[in-house]
Amino acid sequence: MSQTCIEATNLGKSFDDELVLDDVNLSVRSGELLAVMGPNGVGKSVLFSCLAGSEHPTHGSVTVFGEPATDRSDTTSFLLQDALCLERLTGRENIQFYSQLHPMFTSEWREYVEVFGLTDDLEKRVEHYSGGMKRKLELTITLSIDAPIYLFDEPTAALDLTVIQEVHRLLREKQAEGKTVVVSSHSPMDADIADRIAFVADGRVVVTGEPDELFDAVPPVLETTVTNADSLTRVAVGGQLFPSDGGVRAFVSPDESVSTAEMEAVTRLEQLTYTDLFNYYTADLPATPR
Repeated sequence: MSQTCIEATNLGKSFDDELVLDDVNLSVRSGELLAVMGPNGVGKSVLFSCLAGSEHPTHGSVTVFGEPATDRSDTTSFLLQDALCLERLTGRENIQFYSQLHPMFTSEWREYVEVFGLTDDLEKRVEHYSGGMKRKLELTITLSIDAPIYLFDEPTAALDLTVIQEVHRLLREKQAEGKTVVVSSHSPMDADIADRIAFVADGRVVVTGEPDELFDAVPPVLETTVTNADSLTRVAVGGQLFPSDGGVRAFVSPDESVSTAEMEAVTRLEQLTYTDLFNYYTADLPATPR
């Protein structure tokens, strides 16, 4: 059994009168790659700030290696979405700033700027970078810190598919070195690299598990064209349909009877996707954990 390196217990966070996180319970195992999945606006960034020790919980606790997270910032390299780079500095000046700020900053940044194609842009001010270039610079800085735990808040946002695949490779490399990697995302593609997935909805972690066990709990999925969408509404769990490529799909209870006529208009999907997994655990369906 792997050691638990991060433990959030009954974690709650409010800003003024707005409750963002509500009794979150989450354990992170040393050496694992955990994906924290959920739509935008459900509190993932706030959760990561609490895990990193940069935000104090309103109630509950977060410990890192058994100590309060706020006392163990030395153990974590943290990428908070759109909050790392200093706009008025050049890319190179940002790297130099963090190399002086963090005692565990390494020379690996040289490798990462090559991988991300930033070498020719290091003398430009970050305010002139595109969203994708900023994210690459943030990743370069975060990956260059030699820490036992890496927290990446939406690391693949604003990146194209080729770069996303490169980011996934680099995250796996960190894990292979014995590091713990925790990634937040609203993109089902990022779940594909995870040992475990935690789904966040309504400010809480609603379910956590390995991909295979999470897939096993998902009911059958039917798909049809948009013009035949009404044929799914009656049998769909919660009456809810989800868009797919050129059509719609729905989760159907195994006990639900579907007429022959209805089945002629739909296709039963044998192979579920991470998008199905994301939709099932983050949508407000009566069959999902809450």
